[in-house]
Amino acid sequence: MIEVGKMGYRNEVISSIEAKKKRGQKITMLTAYDYPTGRMVDRAGIDAVLVGDSLGMVVLGYETTRKVTMDDMLHHARAVRKGVERALLVGDMPYMSCEPDEDAAVRNARRFIREAGCDAVKVEGGTGVVSRIEAIIADGIPVMGHVGLTPQSVDEGNGFKVKGRGKEDAEKIIKDAAAVQGAGCFSVVLECVPAVLAGKITAELTIPTIGIGAGPSCDGQVLVIHDLLGMFDKFVPKFVKRYADLNAEAVRAIEAFKQEVESGEFPSADSSF
Repeated sequence: MIEVGKMGYRNEVISSIEAKKKRGQKITMLTAYDYPTGRMVDRAGIDAVLVGDSLGMVVLGYETTRKVTMDDMLHHARAVRKGVERALLVGDMPYMSCEPDEDAAVRNARRFIREAGCDAVKVEGGTGVVSRIEAIIADGIPVMGHVGLTPQSVDEGNGFKVKGRGKEDAEKIIKDAAAVQGAGCFSVVLECVPAVLAGKITAELTIPTIGIGAGPSCDGQVLVIHDLLGMFDKFVPKFVKRYADLNAEAVRAIEAFKQEVESGEFPSADSSF
């Protein structure tokens, strides 16, 4: 069992992720929101585990991620930490956790490390959050950036849509990605941007890019675990590939339990003391 939250360990794992870009090896990242999924993802050999604020939608039933609080994030991050022994554990800074100033950003980032045992944090945004990113990193906490579609801002924009199709929008994303690299981020998530644009950004940056709906040219890929396993059936983004349909299988199993209880088949003698 590794000692969580130790600077040496964080540096070692982050260095291994950075080295993958240099070697041309793909980086893998998945979300997890509790102990069992954290354990499964870690045992499967995934490089990084993100406790994403997407838990608001796939676990807590919110319509957007903007209702997720720091207490929500820390509660789930602590549970995931218990299941993750090897992978880099990244806590997602939720909506308004970097406001109103750098002191607030650092204070909340520290909580992910000290209270939940995370190894790094993820911050959404580009040029507008550079000072927050720099302050967090200056405090000794590694930061993963996130540009393109930023879900915490969807209510202020045009919703969950691809970003960067127009020249002006594409230039903004390029500028944002360069800004978070310049601020010291060790990697950056590119969400819902055209594959050609993502490839251009990946070629220009020295830090790894991790795509979600950003095509195959990124240095790595991330998906929400509930989407990958088919556990969330409210909607399925175009970029998602379902590797299982656990929602349907779970409903089938529950229906079988209901039928057997009602018929008296369960519990049987073998299931009784």
